[in-house]
Amino acid sequence: MTARLADGVRRIDPVHWDACAGAGNPFLSHAFLSILEESGSVSPRGGWQAIPIIVDGADGAPAAIAPAYAKSHSQGEYVFDHAWADAWERAGGRYYPKLQVAVPFTPVPGPRLLLRDPAAAPALIAAIEAVTDQHDMSSAHATFASPDQIPLFEAAGWLIRAGTQFHWANDGYTCFDDFLAALASRKRKAIRKERSSAVEGLTIRHVTGSDLTEAHWDAFWVFYQDTGSRKWGSPYLTRRFFSLLGERMGDRVLLMLAERDGRPIAGALNLIGADTLYGRYWGCTEDVPFLHFELCYYQAIDAAIARGLKFVEAGAQGEHKLARGYAPVATWSAHYLPDRNFRRAVADFLVREREAVAADRDYLGAMTPFRKAAAG
Repeated sequence: MTARLADGVRRIDPVHWDACAGAGNPFLSHAFLSILEESGSVSPRGGWQAIPIIVDGADGAPAAIAPAYAKSHSQGEYVFDHAWADAWERAGGRYYPKLQVAVPFTPVPGPRLLLRDPAAAPALIAAIEAVTDQHDMSSAHATFASPDQIPLFEAAGWLIRAGTQFHWANDGYTCFDDFLAALASRKRKAIRKERSSAVEGLTIRHVTGSDLTEAHWDAFWVFYQDTGSRKWGSPYLTRRFFSLLGERMGDRVLLMLAERDGRPIAGALNLIGADTLYGRYWGCTEDVPFLHFELCYYQAIDAAIARGLKFVEAGAQGEHKLARGYAPVATWSAHYLPDRNFRRAVADFLVREREAVAADRDYLGAMTPFRKAAAG
């Protein structure tokens, strides 16, 4: 097997890329990652230089691919290593550039080793390490890696970091009331009250596929900019990204809009996977109590049930999701640090952090709103 670098996802044949990535997770598709590049959302100037790492098989086609980026900062990752960067630079090192194996701006768990041939996994990890070493990078980070791939990184000696997200699971529900019936009475009443209050005077619309128009994206762009400027200082994605997303992946987009008198006042953007609805971005131009919960969490549950999906993943963090039926689940990342002293210090930190994260997740898991009989 041989390994090589490509100058961006767009330089790789979509058929070859998707043969490695599979069809289950839309964020790992050639379409999504190339849209990030083509729209200018991902670029060397923005600190995300796309350098996918490819291991070719005996047939000459890619057997394994890592969606890799040379990073000059730590923004847009959602697994925070700023303290690591500060410590390394205080010790006289240079933390940037580093190598990020991830989907930019997207805290969605999924494979970080895209494998047409599972036997190529060790070679791909070795290639990631070689790129890190040969380009004098401080480290490599595979963030939000799927749990089944963590043992592959562990076997290669990478350090493992844990985190927590809140996901909703479909326990065979046929409608939202079925889901509510699994909750404690007090929680059930609170959700019904929230939903009723949130939609008063509003119309909720779900838009997907060929029904998506530039007018919809114009409205959502306003919502996205408002939220992005408050959360990150400046939005990561460009306006063109949304147009291209609707044009090339419209059948995997579910845009939820709240309208007052025919005018959109809020929106939530979701992508549809093989078994999961992924909530990504939200924004509004009117401050309506509980509307965020309605569009991002309850409408997502409605849509997942209607489509027969097993899960809703509504983004990073957010303990407020707990009361709305989203349970804590572990997320994982893997880290390669070539310097032995730096690696030792981070390894010690991660032991303590993993213990604290696990204890917190257990505590939160005991606070889910489900009836005890249903949970037991």
